[in-house]
Amino acid sequence: MATLFLIVIYAAFISLGLPDGLLGVGWPVMQVEFAVPFSSAGIVSMIASGGTIVSSLMSGRVLGRFGTGRVTAVSVTMTALALLGFSLIPSFFWMLLLAIPLGLGAGSVDSGLNDYVAKHYAARHMSWLHCFWGIGAMSGPVLMSQILGRGDTWRNGYLIVAIVQFALVALLFLTLPLWDKVAKTTGRHEEEAEASEEQSTSVQKGTFYPLQIKGVKAVLIIFLFYCGIEATMGLWGSSFLVKVKGLDPAVAAGWISTFYGSITLGRFISGFITMRVSSKGLIRTGEVIILIGVVLLLLPLPEIFSLVSIILIGLGSAPIFPSMLHETPARFGREDAARIMGFQMAVAYTGSTLMPPIFGVIASSTTFALMPLFFLVYIGVMLVNTERVNRFLQAKASG
Repeated sequence: MATLFLIVIYAAFISLGLPDGLLGVGWPVMQVEFAVPFSSAGIVSMIASGGTIVSSLMSGRVLGRFGTGRVTAVSVTMTALALLGFSLIPSFFWMLLLAIPLGLGAGSVDSGLNDYVAKHYAARHMSWLHCFWGIGAMSGPVLMSQILGRGDTWRNGYLIVAIVQFALVALLFLTLPLWDKVAKTTGRHEEEAEASEEQSTSVQKGTFYPLQIKGVKAVLIIFLFYCGIEATMGLWGSSFLVKVKGLDPAVAAGWISTFYGSITLGRFISGFITMRVSSKGLIRTGEVIILIGVVLLLLPLPEIFSLVSIILIGLGSAPIFPSMLHETPARFGREDAARIMGFQMAVAYTGSTLMPPIFGVIASSTTFALMPLFFLVYIGVMLVNTERVNRFLQAKASG
């Protein structure tokens, strides 16, 4: 039963990734129809990200009160309704309004499912969970490009994804009784019940009390800079290859697609590696691989090494995010895991939202050749804080 239920969770994560690339692919057509500045897509993205950050921060309380199953079902309903609304809107103003429930729903689903898998499944399933998100994230743009390529309206792209989401909503409501049953089959149900009682009494500690837990701030810094690397590469990597390495824009776009492909493939492979290597080892190894990739990108080598470095950065990135999420209950205790998970997701979305524009402003006024140097600083900060967390956990275990 636990394995069959895991398929439902995987489907939810594919669904979570599906809408992520729709706006970017469809915006050139949408912008003309709505007659708004091209930069207006950034406003939609910022509103959705803001909603995601807020819901991630509040997810610990919400999950503790209503349970992961109910929160996931209601949150996916919100995103499905928002996507359906996108396919029907008469003006850009409505897109701004619908970005709010889209972001709020995504944040709760992300935090809730990550917390549930971290508590009830092995580390390999967390890696595969995020691999399935990658499949969804790649499928959305492919779907929209196919629709636009045959001369159809962008609205049908959102409509199809909304239908997929509504099908998942029906599946989630049908499987609501399974969430507690699966928890019992893991052999941790009593422990989980105790954690839920602790969680219900932790409300008085305040929304930001997880920041007072030793080691949490260092972990949040790692999430911030990891997402800074991933999102900056995704947004500005092609511009770097064109302006600095002299590649053709079409070739550059193809090379950046290999970055996401490397992350997805790497997470699939790392799921098997977790059977023999600890999450701690995977995180450290991933950071070292990113460092090697960044150094290759920094050196004046033949252009093929740029592709190698992009693949290495993608492969190195693959295990870090899921491994850190899966370690949350083991590092900080199951009773606080849901709220800390929410903070981790909030900081991750903050990094993805803010760090690429910050680099873009600096690079536009100076040079895109700074990107590897930025990445070098980012990975340096990650390595330092990873070792800080490891030392803290070692001292905690020995003490």
